[in-house]
Amino acid sequence: MSKRNSQAAKTAARERLRVERERQAKRAKVKRQLIVAGSVVGVLAIAGGIGYAVVQGNKPGYWEAAKDDKLVKPANTTGTNGTTVVIGESSAKKTLVMYEDPRCPVCAQFEQTVGATLDKGVEDGKYKVQYVGATFLDNGLGGEGSKNALSALGAALNVDSKAFLAYKTALYSAKWHPEESDDKFKDDSYLIKVADTVPALKGNTKFQNAVKNGTFDKWALDMSAKFDDSGVKGTPTLKMDGKTLTGSDGENAPMTVADFNKAIEAALKA
Repeated sequence: MSKRNSQAAKTAARERLRVERERQAKRAKVKRQLIVAGSVVGVLAIAGGIGYAVVQGNKPGYWEAAKDDKLVKPANTTGTNGTTVVIGESSAKKTLVMYEDPRCPVCAQFEQTVGATLDKGVEDGKYKVQYVGATFLDNGLGGEGSKNALSALGAALNVDSKAFLAYKTALYSAKWHPEESDDKFKDDSYLIKVADTVPALKGNTKFQNAVKNGTFDKWALDMSAKFDDSGVKGTPTLKMDGKTLTGSDGENAPMTVADFNKAIEAALKA
């Protein structure tokens, strides 16, 4: 499947696939009716028609086909398939691993409340941050916003790590983050509109083309697979030295600055 050129192109492709499936379904129904006549030739024709319909019906959608695309790794990544994204001073001895899904409302709440404090710790060299992106909400809720936003984050990372962090903050902000049931992030134009609030991305043609053309779609799928293989069950999840950081309830991620500071200081001393 060729690369998408725009959200409209993806929508058009899905519409063509839907029309083709309906046509084949009607054709198969007519063929099945011929069985009643008992014609051997008709039976053979039915078998061929049904077989063709099955092949057409099982054609992969855009994101399924994207798994076979050529991988383009964003700049500022390392590791297998470029899925290791570490931001911070190389001299920082500890690494905080963050697992987030772009559509996750709790991730948005965490970023809005604790994000600035976490980023300050990185700036001060207390720890590095490794980002692992997830897209499981697309499967649970239907849609493609998590995958599309993760791909756009890859495009921002390709600009530089500061643009990535600023863009991630914008996507999770109260102004731009949609309800989890609203798949706004599937829309390239919406992702670009949010990016225009980030100085390094505003009017950045290279970034915009990467979003529209799906340059990092394959990378987003590989990053999502890394999350799936991690054993982490939900987002946001924070880990340091393999141990999960939790808030006062002892189960979930620290959702207040006080809880985060307490958890991170304990982890840094461990």
